[in-house]
Amino acid sequence: MSSAKDPFYIVKEEIQESIEKVLANFHQWERTKQNHLTKELLASCESIEWQVDELNKAITVASRDPARYGITEGELDNRKRWTSTARAQVGNVKKAVVSEIDYGSTSTSNGVRQELMRMPNSHHNDRSNQYITQDNDDYISSESDRQLLLMRQQDEELDELSASVERIGSVGLTIHDELRSQEKIIDDLGMEMESTSNRLEFVQKKVAMVMKKAGAKGQIMMICFLLVLFIILFVLVFLT
Repeated sequence: MSSAKDPFYIVKEEIQESIEKVLANFHQWERTKQNHLTKELLASCESIEWQVDELNKAITVASRDPARYGITEGELDNRKRWTSTARAQVGNVKKAVVSEIDYGSTSTSNGVRQELMRMPNSHHNDRSNQYITQDNDDYISSESDRQLLLMRQQDEELDELSASVERIGSVGLTIHDELRSQEKIIDDLGMEMESTSNRLEFVQKKVAMVMKKAGAKGQIMMICFLLVLFIILFVLVFLT
């Protein structure tokens, strides 16, 4: 939960403003010792002490189950320290005023002033802690955005790589199919050449047998017949 929505910080701001007002009235009271300031200081101190006690009760409840309220152990320690500091500040002011009423002692007032000066400015420290926390949140948010952008870029690169692999696979399948087709054509051509070779060999054997049976006269007549046939074919092809 952010500090802007956390009820603790809302109440804390109100209490801190009341404490600063009490401290300002206390310094004025030290100079004037006016009765109305005395009554106002005592009433304000009692009111702030009650508010701090109620806030401390809420912190105690949250410390029993920090995860439920989204609070870390470090944040609980900071809140407890702040309530202790606030209670001590108000208690010192109240002690000085009561001592003045009872004994008219200025030494107690001086001691309280020194005690207040030694005490840390919890409001300033809390502001610094809030700024540091805000800076850390901004850095974490920026780093998270950078990581998301990097992951998105990696996803896009992986998608492009996957598409390239798919294209390469498709081309490989096409080449494989083409090679199988070429292999089939070569096999068919080999079979046709083998069949033609067998038929040519058969024809040559038949021609040899015919030539052998026909003798020399028959061979001459066959040559003449083939020559006449060649001339006829030549005339039909080239001259008609």
